[in-house]
Amino acid sequence: MLLVHRPEGLYCEAGDFFVDPWRPVRRAVITHAHADHARPGHAAYLAAAPAEGVLRARLGAGIALRTLEYGETIESNGARVSLHPAGHVLGSAQVRIEHRGEVWVVSGDYKVEPDPTCVPFEPVRCHTFVTESTFGLPIYRWAPSAEVFAGVNAWWRANADAGRASVLYCYAFGKAQRILAGVDASIGPIVCHGAIEPLNRAYRAAGVALPPTRLVSEVKDRAELGRALVLAPPSAGGTTWIRRFPDPSDAFASGWMAVRGARRRRAVDRGFVLSDHADWPGLHAAVGASGAQRIFVTHGYVPVMMRWLAEQGLDAQSFETEFGGEEGAAIDDAGAAAAPGAATDGEAADVAGPAGPRADDPDGRA
Repeated sequence: MLLVHRPEGLYCEAGDFFVDPWRPVRRAVITHAHADHARPGHAAYLAAAPAEGVLRARLGAGIALRTLEYGETIESNGARVSLHPAGHVLGSAQVRIEHRGEVWVVSGDYKVEPDPTCVPFEPVRCHTFVTESTFGLPIYRWAPSAEVFAGVNAWWRANADAGRASVLYCYAFGKAQRILAGVDASIGPIVCHGAIEPLNRAYRAAGVALPPTRLVSEVKDRAELGRALVLAPPSAGGTTWIRRFPDPSDAFASGWMAVRGARRRRAVDRGFVLSDHADWPGLHAAVGASGAQRIFVTHGYVPVMMRWLAEQGLDAQSFETEFGGEEGAAIDDAGAAAAPGAATDGEAADVAGPAGPRADDPDGRA
């Protein structure tokens, strides 16, 4: 077994390192910068080069971080390690580990649909594939993102014509930037909460094209706010920050919006089904493309996914982890019930990053 479960996380004894450990360790290989995978306190970090800016923004500029270009290989105590695109968020990576002819790949979080804000998912052949299963149910099947953004644009345009702000709740890292890259910025101004703006800067610094965005304090004309698309983390809902926008219409962007009743629990006007994780067919495609005969499932709908894998004649097993799922795998960052088999809301609790801004501050900068 190239990877085993330890209290600190998934451990590679051959290379003497952990993958996305949830307790402080000496050497950590990080798949991406969401807080349930990239935690503070490790002595040394290894990640894909495009993730450097967001990792330093979230964990501190002074972390001991080594980066690899996608596909670049290093040796660790005789184990060969390389990182390959996962298509989840900026800098997300699958971890390929090879030792004595055996190859394992740890997917981290991933999606197979192309996304202009990150390098597309790249299948990596292996003997053992460790996969997430956040949306591992047949009901989860995503429409093409172009259709989703057409819906967002139509909603925004109708609100702008009526003088209503369009408040779109989304997670600060990854989802917000994907929305920015996908909407029609000619409709009106775009205002971002202060928890989102530092990550926008990290994306732009990495060469990702995003439209201009402003903080609410930078918009002096209230009429402009009435035409604005407002991106805010879920925790901003119901705060004084939201009350600065005239007669807002609100919506939520998440894969969970595919679940009957999720929009009602969120108490928003609209729900847009947009996920940075693979849907049910995407999970199957990734498993098949890996060529692996042994599959470990780490989080999400683990029993369902394992049953399907076993029906395909594959050796299906699981690793118990502390990873979340879609934005931490919880429907509500204020403590609503999480999806079956999922952990607590890792990303939603991490909306502003460690010691980040409060959601009720005018620009989230208190």
